[in-house]
Order: sequence, then C-alpha cells, then structure tokens
Amino acid sequence: MNATAQTPIDGHDALPCSFSASYAGVVAFITVATEGSFARAADRLGVGRSAVSRSVQKLEGQLGARLFLRTTRSTSLTSEGELFFENCRPGVERITQALDEMRDLREGPPRGQLRISSTHGFGRNVVAPLLAEFRLRYPGIGIELTLEERLADLAVDRVDVAFRDGRMDDSQVIAKQLIPMRMLVCASPDYARRRGLPASIGELQAHACINRRLPNGRLRSWDFKIDGVAQSVAPPGELVFNDDDLLLQAVHAGQGLAQMPAYQVSAALRSGALLACLNPFAPDDRGHYLCYLSRRQLPKRIRVFIDFITAQVRALNLDPQVDAPPPLAPAFGLRTDAAA
Repeated sequence: MNATAQTPIDGHDALPCSFSASYAGVVAFITVATEGSFARAADRLGVGRSAVSRSVQKLEGQLGARLFLRTTRSTSLTSEGELFFENCRPGVERITQALDEMRDLREGPPRGQLRISSTHGFGRNVVAPLLAEFRLRYPGIGIELTLEERLADLAVDRVDVAFRDGRMDDSQVIAKQLIPMRMLVCASPDYARRRGLPASIGELQAHACINRRLPNGRLRSWDFKIDGVAQSVAPPGELVFNDDDLLLQAVHAGQGLAQMPAYQVSAALRSGALLACLNPFAPDDRGHYLCYLSRRQLPKRIRVFIDFITAQVRALNLDPQVDAPPPLAPAFGLRTDAAA
C-alpha cells in the first residue's frame, strides 16, 4: 500500500471529512489576520464572533499549532500564524477572485467594495472630486479612499487601485500613465512684483523658497535639466511644509517660490493667479500612474473604475502649456546633485 494514501477513519475518508471544517477555518483565519480582530472578521463574513472563534480553534487543533496571540485589547499572529498566513493567502485570494468574477458575470451591474490608495495631493484634488459621479453611475460599488505618501503594497494592503507619482519600477503591478507629471516653479504675481522671478537656477539663492518635507524626513529636492543633464538642487528656504496644499497656499499668499506638480497649479496658471518660471530648465516628465495588480481577469468593479477615472482625469487637462522665456545660462552657487 502506498504510505501516503489516506487512512479510512470510521468508514470515511479523512480528506472529505475534514475539508469543510478546514476550509471554513482557513477563511476565518485569513479574515481575522487581515482585519486584525475577531469582531471585525465576523462583521466582514456576516457571521457571529463565536462562529469565527470556533472555526479558528478547530483549525488550530488540526494543525497542532497556535495561530493567534489573543488578549482583551489585541489580536496578533504567532510566528507559526505568520508562516501559515503567507502560505495560505495567495490561494484564498485566487478563490475569492474567481468567485467575484463569476458573481459579476451572473449578477450584471458591477458591485462590491473598491479600495483605493493615493498620495494626499493627487487624491484630494483630483481623485476625490470624481468619486461622486462614479458613485452615481455605479451605485453598487462602495469606495474606500486612503490618502498616504508611502507606496501602498497592493497585495499586503488589499488595495485594488493605487495612484502613484514618478517613475514606476515595480514589476509586480500594471502601471498605466494617466497624465504627465511636470514639475513647475511657481510664484504669485504679488511676489513677482516685489522680488522679481529667477531667470536661472543659481538665482534661486536670492529668493524665498518654500520646501516640502517628505514622509522619510528629507526635504524634497527641486529637479531640473541643465544642458541636457538632470540635476537636483536643494534651495535654502525658511518655510517648510509636509503637505502639498499648505505649500500651495503659501505660494498664493506671496510668501515665496515652490516647485510643484503641474496638476496642482494648472487652474491657477491659466487664470493668472500664479506665474511659472525657470521653464527652460524643467525636468523630464515622470507621470501620474494608475496601478493595479497583474491579473488576467479583473473584477468588473475594478475595470469600470479604471476606465472611468482614466477618461475623467485626462479630460481635466491638468498639464498646462506655459510660455517659456528665452533660455539663459544657469548661474552657480547652489549645491547640486546629479540625478540619473
């Protein structure tokens, strides 16, 4: 007899006898691990908390290992639980995806929950204003929009669609460019009347520059292209913000110059509320991207959102064409770092 064959137990095959309980336990376990609590897992699964707890306990008994450390205040994975979670999650996600796709085909209009991640500036000013129209068109789709500067891990954070700025080098996701991401140095007309505008990179040293603090604690560099070579400069500044909207407000108030993405200042440039300078030294475009996991068959709720947001964002015309003054040779005196 093959040593690996299943041994009958009480006249029944062990595999089919245990499969139902095992699968329920795995689903309960994955949900608790993802949601961070038994109560939230029960709400998501639509069952009682005690049912979730029993399913996990049965699974722990089958595995002969404790999967969670539970206190009155928190629920966390044990080391065995972390290993089991990493091994089980891809399979459960594929099963869930298959069920979602079949449900989409059978039930017609797209529905379900859509989890979106974006940077604060792009999410607040571009994505969020479009969501009301999307919900009118697709009332069956619920939306959770999270604004954060860090790059979301689409798999780990269970994000369906993420909006990212800059060059994409993550081979695990599909990145679709929505619009260009040009960086423009801007000032208010009032500031220009009082202080003038720089005609070269070196002249920034004599101006009030407003800087942006990144989540990693560093100041965001100002990027330029000088004689065909990309360079990053660190202009001195007395004002520093960690929020794009505060940066823009300070520029409007005439407190100084700042380099900002074109989408953020497009309306103000067209109306004359802001002026752009140093345009001959603008860096190469980096792009605003819509990203999602590489799946052959996307659920309908994700497909319709991608199509909708792509058309709507591009129709906004967020990349203004600004008149460029005659190129001038850059002055020197600023610390520069060559950029690849």
